[in-house]
This record gives sequence, C-alpha cells and structure tokens, in this order.
Amino acid sequence: MRRIETLDDIEEGLAALMRLDPRLGAVVTRAGEVPLRLSPPGFASLVSIIVSQQVSRASADAILGRLTTLIDPLDAKGMLSAGEDIFRAAGLSRPKQKTLLSIAAAVADDGLDLDHLATIDADEAMARLTALHGVGPWTAEVYLLFSAGHPDIFPAHDVALQSAVGHALGIEPRPPAKALYTLAESWAPWRGVAARLFWAYYREMRGRDGAPPAVVTKKTTKTG
Repeated sequence: MRRIETLDDIEEGLAALMRLDPRLGAVVTRAGEVPLRLSPPGFASLVSIIVSQQVSRASADAILGRLTTLIDPLDAKGMLSAGEDIFRAAGLSRPKQKTLLSIAAAVADDGLDLDHLATIDADEAMARLTALHGVGPWTAEVYLLFSAGHPDIFPAHDVALQSAVGHALGIEPRPPAKALYTLAESWAPWRGVAARLFWAYYREMRGRDGAPPAVVTKKTTKTG
C-alpha cells in the first residue's frame, strides 16, 4: 500500500487532486500549507483521537495535555492503573473513560496490536477497530489516516470537513456524511490528501484548526 509519509507525498497528492478535480485548484491556493499530520501508531495516538471526539480542538488539546501529564507514559497499563480521580482531573467524560479503559484492556489483556492494524488492508483494519467499544467510523478513519498514513480514506463524518467542502465548493447546506462520501469518491486514490487539504482550508476559513490533535507529530522535511 502506498503511504502518505512525507511532505513530498502531500505535494504529489495535491497535484493529482487538481488534475482529478480542477475545482480544487482554488482550494489549494486558499488552504496554504497542508500539514503532513503523521503520528506514530499505537495506543497513545488512538487515545488522542478518542479524546477529540465531539469536542472542539481547543478542548481536546487541553484534555489531552492534562491526560499525558497525569498518565506518563500514556500506555495501556498506565490507563488501567489510573483511578477515577485522574480521569476527572483530566476532564474526561464517563463515556470516554469507559472507551479508553475498554481499549486499554484489549491491548493489555487480549493482545490487540494497534501498530499492526496500521500495516494491514484498510477494510480489515476498519472492521477490527470499529469492533472496539466506543470506536466508530470517524475514529477508525482518523487513526488510519494519521497513524497508518493511508492514502485513500476520507472521514466524511467530520463536521469540519463537511463545513470546509461545503464552503469551498458552494454546497448549501453543508453535505452530510453520506453525500460527502459519495463526493469524495472522485478524489480517489488520494482521499487522504484531500482530507488534509480541506482541514487546511477550514483553518484558513475559520481561523482555527479543525483537524484532530496528535500526541506526537513526526517532523518530516522535503527531500531532493
């Protein structure tokens, strides 16, 4: 599988997207820098995505910052040994506590290998991830985008992406998930770069970052 691993891959994908859909030329110009947003696979990365479910980016950053301070290292064993006081101090809701503890138990007790899921076919990985308590399509897709570098996934349930695509392409009201999945099919096999592009467009449109946070971002420079 071709992976999105460098800024050169992003540039190649953007060029391909503009050929596939000429409307995206103006989107690329408005979006400016399109970040790589690549994080190491594993428990901490999945935690960061779950924390960002249904909250603003600022809230997610704050909660994740407290959580990584309170549970260090942020791994499955540390999560299982953390008491409710730690979860409360971090600002985690009870449903997210339940999800994180369930995933931690799957990793620590049942041998769930989140690193391996980042190396296999996307459909199989999606099926395994969404079988976990509290992990829906958006969470699984974002994990495969940012931790596996999958080139052709578009998290159409993401509200920021819906808003960005609607604004950029003049679609009112903004396209719901089902319509956006259909629309994004025309951007295959570079839907992973298209998602990054529209998150960058949202940043310029709203003046704030709408993409999910990452625990650690690899600093990758252009080659050549």
